[in-house]
Amino acid sequence: MKTNLVAEFQNTAEGREAEEILRACVHCGFCTATCPTYQELNDERDGPRGRIYLIKEMLEGAEVTSKTRDHLDRCLTCRACETTCPSGVEYGRLVDIGRGVIDQKLERPRQERLLRLALRKILPYSERFGPLLYLGQFFRPLLPAGLKTKVPPRRKASPWPSTSHSRVMMALAGCAQSSAAPTTNAATARVLDKLGITLVEAPEAGCCGAVSYHLSAHEEGLNFMRRNIDAWWPAIEAGAEAIVMTASGCGAMVQDYGHLLRHDPVYANKAQRVSELMKDISEVLLAEDLSRLNLQTTPEKVAFHCPCTLQHAMQKDGLVEQVLARAGVNLTKTKDKHLCCGSAGTYSIMQPEMSQRLLKNKLEALTIEQPDRIVTANIGCQLHLETKAQVPVQHWVELLDR
Repeated sequence: MKTNLVAEFQNTAEGREAEEILRACVHCGFCTATCPTYQELNDERDGPRGRIYLIKEMLEGAEVTSKTRDHLDRCLTCRACETTCPSGVEYGRLVDIGRGVIDQKLERPRQERLLRLALRKILPYSERFGPLLYLGQFFRPLLPAGLKTKVPPRRKASPWPSTSHSRVMMALAGCAQSSAAPTTNAATARVLDKLGITLVEAPEAGCCGAVSYHLSAHEEGLNFMRRNIDAWWPAIEAGAEAIVMTASGCGAMVQDYGHLLRHDPVYANKAQRVSELMKDISEVLLAEDLSRLNLQTTPEKVAFHCPCTLQHAMQKDGLVEQVLARAGVNLTKTKDKHLCCGSAGTYSIMQPEMSQRLLKNKLEALTIEQPDRIVTANIGCQLHLETKAQVPVQHWVELLDR
């Protein structure tokens, strides 16, 4: 793709990166075949190729309009297009850059600004999000049916193992997961304990930075990343083997720390090291002798939902299924695995209509063999799926712990 960026963007690191990404696109359109919003709307501007053209025109000096913003807002950033693209176009990075430019050039309506600000100031902070969630759970029985489904049931924190081992790995408590599903990391710690590995959370670490960064507050997101690096660094220097991710949404973000902080003179090298140490829990378990868990097979039928962040952003498709197969889990068939469930971080809040359409499609695809349970690898997907699922939804590691 030929480009002619205006000087305003030619002289910035993001502008130069965007130009490199744009020039990799060959207009083939393979990406439209796997784009959830294009499949639903059949509008070129609501597919990756069309959005790439919109971003290109913007960077070349075209007027930034609310229509352009609407088309980019409707993108899930699921990155299924990247998995399909034969040219290696880094669409996820490009759309983050494009959205940042739009928010600099065009003020959003007041209601949108307030909603996005509230998400940035509440969701990434567990000490703020947690009490609000507990309040909603307390009054859940009194809420209208439509609102009640959006409040997840309360899950009590379960105990972490008291033993310690010479092998140590770090975990990220995160923001939403630590309040909405505190059992996930605890279950992971117990499973790893049986394998001779101690899992430790750094109390100073928090949100991975994805909420702010994907809402165009890039510097705010980078500051969350720097804080996490500082929190993890003493353990890294002490020999921690890995930074284990139990939420693939966070894993996809931490994977990019090295790239996003590559120009930071203080954090560039540390960020790269953190990205190198990041491993999804499925990677860790695949490398271990799972017979030590003394797992027993059950007749229960389980459907696995692979989050977009795991299969497209992290490119770790099939790993969880391998672990579950080794564990003797009876996995059912599903369809349209590559399509997003509609959660996509804060997307389900800001684009509820499209999110619900995708959720309906996904639950139909997951339940073609009538499973007794649905498991997934990301807290956002878990909370989103269980709002309408007719069977329990949980993190897949909890099966191994159970």
